[in-house]
Amino acid sequence: MQLTLTGHHIDITSALRDYVTSKLDRLERHFDNVTQMHVVLIVEKLRHKVEADLSLNGAAIFANAEDENMYAAIDALADKLDRQILRHKEKLTDHHRKEGRPA
Repeated sequence: MQLTLTGHHIDITSALRDYVTSKLDRLERHFDNVTQMHVVLIVEKLRHKVEADLSLNGAAIFANAEDENMYAAIDALADKLDRQILRHKEKLTDHHRKEGRPA
């Protein structure tokens, strides 16, 4: 997975970079086909926003989160992405039986 981290009106410190990386690494545990991830950290007055674009094989996922604390916004974003990836993975699996019922 290729992670690109961008900041608007914020300097991305190594602590922030490590925190984002550690939180978003768990997404690969659920779905291995995440090819690219672009995360944008935004600070607007007292609001901290985080946006993420994920490129999967055959799909794209977008999520954003907003909070008063940047670390809480990153946590909320990771939870949203986790739910979306699990939902995408469920859509890919075929839940129908391969064999019909015996007559």
